Amino acid sequence: MKTRLARSSWMVLVIFVVAQPGMAQTVAPLRLHPDNPHYFLFRGKPTVLITSGEHYGAVLNRDFDYIRYLETLQAAGLNLTRTFAGTYREVPGSFGIVDNTLGPEAKSFVCPWARSKTPKQADSLAKFDLGAWDSAYFDRLKDFVGQAGIRGIVVELVLFCTIYDDKLWNVNPMKASNNVASVGNVGRLEIYALKDKDLTATQEALVRKLVTELKDFDNVYFEVCNEPYFGGVTREWADHIVATIVETEKEFPARHLIAQNIANNSAKIEKPNSQVSIFNFHYAAPPDTVAMNYSLNRAIADDETGFRGKDDRPYRTEGWDFFLAGGSAYSNLDYSFSCRHPDGTFPVTTSPGGGGPELRKQLRILKDFMDSFDFVKMKPDNSAIKSGTATVPISGNPPQARMTARALVDPGRAYAIYLNGGTQAKLALNLPAGSYVAEWVNTKTGKIDQRESLDHSGGEKTLSSPNYDEDIALRIKRKP
Repeated sequence: MKTRLARSSWMVLVIFVVAQPGMAQTVAPLRLHPDNPHYFLFRGKPTVLITSGEHYGAVLNRDFDYIRYLETLQAAGLNLTRTFAGTYREVPGSFGIVDNTLGPEAKSFVCPWARSKTPKQADSLAKFDLGAWDSAYFDRLKDFVGQAGIRGIVVELVLFCTIYDDKLWNVNPMKASNNVASVGNVGRLEIYALKDKDLTATQEALVRKLVTELKDFDNVYFEVCNEPYFGGVTREWADHIVATIVETEKEFPARHLIAQNIANNSAKIEKPNSQVSIFNFHYAAPPDTVAMNYSLNRAIADDETGFRGKDDRPYRTEGWDFFLAGGSAYSNLDYSFSCRHPDGTFPVTTSPGGGGPELRKQLRILKDFMDSFDFVKMKPDNSAIKSGTATVPISGNPPQARMTARALVDPGRAYAIYLNGGTQAKLALNLPAGSYVAEWVNTKTGKIDQRESLDHSGGEKTLSSPNYDEDIALRIKRKP
């Protein structure tokens, strides 16, 4: 791995210096699309972000071959990965996850802060020195982001994370007993509350270091804290970290997007920070949170789901529902990625969620479907569906009780419709006069199961779907 890392780091240097001379003046990181800030602009193209990614340990776990992981995402046509910065780690067995990349063995944990020579840190190795950086970590981080960039993959770097229990707190570098200066002499629910000046200064310094090291990459954005709503994270602290990012970047030639994790499921965002461009939600099914916050005119993301069983359906349908409701990013935990299986082939039979090649294939179909539209000109509008009926089975796993329908619309020009549930449907649509092509897309194979031309005089138009299993998508476009 050392040889491969050194070689790939050299590749990144060549690309940035030769392919993009004068990068300090020309870099244009991922940003909200100027014509529709519910979506992204990346390398000159309107973009939605979709992935089925590893459990966030790609950088901090020395045993994880992230090159093979990124190659797998690229081959699957996915363009996002989420990784933790190393201020938080789990331990083997955390949350019942088998071969958890975020729970490395102590000797394999790569942290932004360097180890000291003082023994008896809680994980049996030396204590951390929160005033010294580990250069090997930053080399690994920059190579990871660079390799992702080569493959067109955007990196969401999560700066901090809630400390969920004492077992995780006992191995955390920010606990006073785990670092040589005894910084962090507070409880685990107080570390993100501006209560300890030295700890806050340490966190500020790390944020400035991370932001500075990644200033020349166009494929990264920063999330302040993962799942802050599980305890102890104050609004004042989060705003302080956002301000630290903004202050650090003010003299840089480009600014990176900042994300904030709001809630599990859904919540109405009150008094949003004006510097935050992406609002992240977890397990956002149904995607009610998109409509609740759509008027903010910023990107709404479902950037974690993964404890909904091992079947592909809950993750596929959550992603489709979220995008057709107006979301801009979707990421599920894919437990088929492990240190021994960085190519995503680990069986998920013993994990709390799903993942694997078939699910990644289905998510690519979703991404291709979105990319087939000029989605920047579209917005969620279920009123385009005047009525709908479906043949719905009363058995199955899980049993289906009803069909839901969502529409993303550019009136008179393009209609993206998703039906979740049922086996055959009839939709009455409100279509302006014109000639259209309607295609029913199989969400599991990507094939067009039925196509028809429509010469419509205006008003209500009824379309009947082919038979389908679980869900189906409808693409309608006006003929040129």
